[in-house]
Amino acid sequence: MAKSLLFIPDISGYTKFIQTTEVEHSQHVISELLEVLLNANTQGLKLAEIEGDALFFYKENEIPSQENLLAQIESMFTAFHSHLKMLGKNRICPCNACATAPNLQLKIIAHSGDIQHIQVQGKRKPFGNQVIEAHRLLKNSVDSENYALITRSLSLDLQLSPYYSSKIFRFRQGEDNYDDRKVDYIYAIINPDELNLKSYPEPKKVGFDHPPQMKFEKHFPIGPEDLMEYITNYSLRKYWQKGVDRLEYNANEVTRIGSEHVCVINGKYLNFTTVTKDMKIGNLIYGERTTSPPVVDELYQFYIFEPSANHTCKLNIEIYWKIKSPIKRILMNLIGKRSFKKNVEIALEGLYQLVEKQHSN
Repeated sequence: MAKSLLFIPDISGYTKFIQTTEVEHSQHVISELLEVLLNANTQGLKLAEIEGDALFFYKENEIPSQENLLAQIESMFTAFHSHLKMLGKNRICPCNACATAPNLQLKIIAHSGDIQHIQVQGKRKPFGNQVIEAHRLLKNSVDSENYALITRSLSLDLQLSPYYSSKIFRFRQGEDNYDDRKVDYIYAIINPDELNLKSYPEPKKVGFDHPPQMKFEKHFPIGPEDLMEYITNYSLRKYWQKGVDRLEYNANEVTRIGSEHVCVINGKYLNFTTVTKDMKIGNLIYGERTTSPPVVDELYQFYIFEPSANHTCKLNIEIYWKIKSPIKRILMNLIGKRSFKKNVEIALEGLYQLVEKQHSN
């Protein structure tokens, strides 16, 4: 029987991350990163299990070439750190989970050997001593949290020299004891600066040469960070925005600049994109842009969260629109303004009642 490849990408710092940050957002971040790693599977590896912060892949009765395995490892590190870079650039949420996500790192364990399989709830999964050994190697003596580790047995299969060196990989030799047996391996600490990370443009801030066409404000009995969560958590919209049938959005994504969602109101589909603009230092901001309302060419709505005393805050809403057609301008002045004003005031009251209800529980 030919040897099989065992391949485990594991997110470093996961345990500390979820214990010290907001649970829901940390779960979203980890879910996104696991999805990124799954999409970076270039070698047709089979997914055996999602193990919390790790993915367990295997390739049965086949070992990729040295070139292909190193390319697979580089692909996952590049995708992972590119996504972290994007999260850092496009972040709007001030919570610890979103702020510290770029500090997460990745380690990959690659091993080879004979494997057996067991059936669990109708699913065929790798089993045996080599599977156990690969997982135990996640705890090792490598003095880093961002590295690729290849066991001695796999490096021999690959004919990969323990002294192999390239721009990305500079292998060193290591060993650890498991169950009174020494396991040799080679490892390379990965420097994200050496990776060809995907480039992301700096988030563009929206600018206006005039004051908002409409403004609203209301005081809330919670802090700005908490109130921002009520508004940016799309699953809560139906509880405070009247007429919302449903929202279509990526439930596993933390809202950030460029995030998109579709709001279905009274059967009408409105497409929104998250945007931002300059604000006063100390305030938080969340903005949405849409071109869906027929009476406008573009509509911008900004929620500005201003901290107040005793962990409360003032919510300022600023609405801007762009209209090219003179007829549409007339319609906006005759009908649109009144409609927007009414809808925002109803939404503000609905939001206040939701916050008050949740805050009193």
